[in-house]
Amino acid sequence: MGFLRPRFDIGDLARQHRKALEVQHRLNRQQRRMLTAIGLCRTAALGGHEEVCENGDFRRNAYNSCRNRHCPKCQALAQERWIAARCERLLDLGHFHGVFTLPSELRPLAKYYPAEVYGAMFRAVTETLLELGRTRLGVTLGLTLVLHTWTRELGYHVHIHVLVTAGGLALDGSGFIHTQHNYLFPLEVMGVVFRAKMLHELGLLRDKGAFPEFTDGAYGALMAPLAKKNWIVYAKKPFRRSNHVVHYLSRYTHRVGISNSRILDATPELVTFGTKHGLTASISPVEFLHRLFVFPRLPTTDS
Repeated sequence: MGFLRPRFDIGDLARQHRKALEVQHRLNRQQRRMLTAIGLCRTAALGGHEEVCENGDFRRNAYNSCRNRHCPKCQALAQERWIAARCERLLDLGHFHGVFTLPSELRPLAKYYPAEVYGAMFRAVTETLLELGRTRLGVTLGLTLVLHTWTRELGYHVHIHVLVTAGGLALDGSGFIHTQHNYLFPLEVMGVVFRAKMLHELGLLRDKGAFPEFTDGAYGALMAPLAKKNWIVYAKKPFRRSNHVVHYLSRYTHRVGISNSRILDATPELVTFGTKHGLTASISPVEFLHRLFVFPRLPTTDS
């Protein structure tokens, strides 16, 4: 018996439509290697072995995985290891679930400078929560942050999921102080502090020479409206058990934008996949691969 495969596979799409993708979009070395790995994953090209049951009445070929971080088929083992490691460290108490969203105006900057912008966002979210924990609760909070960059429709949507302990270590080290209410901090306050810290972090990067495509005038024109805009922050009431929290968050730590199981149909013209609330979306195979694996360059600015 051959190796059991899903009906539709992103690896198949990568092999079939890569040439068309490269005609329309310029790929860097990392993107080319990534598509090559995903296209070869769990095929005879990577070798494998035969699996046989104890009674000998079932056998199949099991091909090797590519182990690429962006492959939807290669994250199960890494996910389980991550869950086990976090469960050993996480305090067994309630945790809030917060979501901090990067404004849409900054998405082009994040696409072209992901390491810089994502790093700035991690620092801004962390400092926002730690500062509010110190000033409003008199504690040092425990945080676990995970970056997510896709919507269910495979749109580029940068946001950070964060688990926040429902309480924290007293600033004088005298003990743990539990939160006495079912909300973390006022959302408006978190949004204002997050905005200030994120703009500060980006300013520091700019001072060090980041974002050279922008003239001073263009950079100022981009940032000025953001200083007045309401930044989106969301927080849920505490989860009861930490193990549930870790399993929930693992959905975001070891998955790419879509799994094979969400692909409902694939033709040479359209890929149809499930989104939210039983709805579906259909886009061309090249656009499908582009949304998953290719980030366009930042438009040139001269104002």
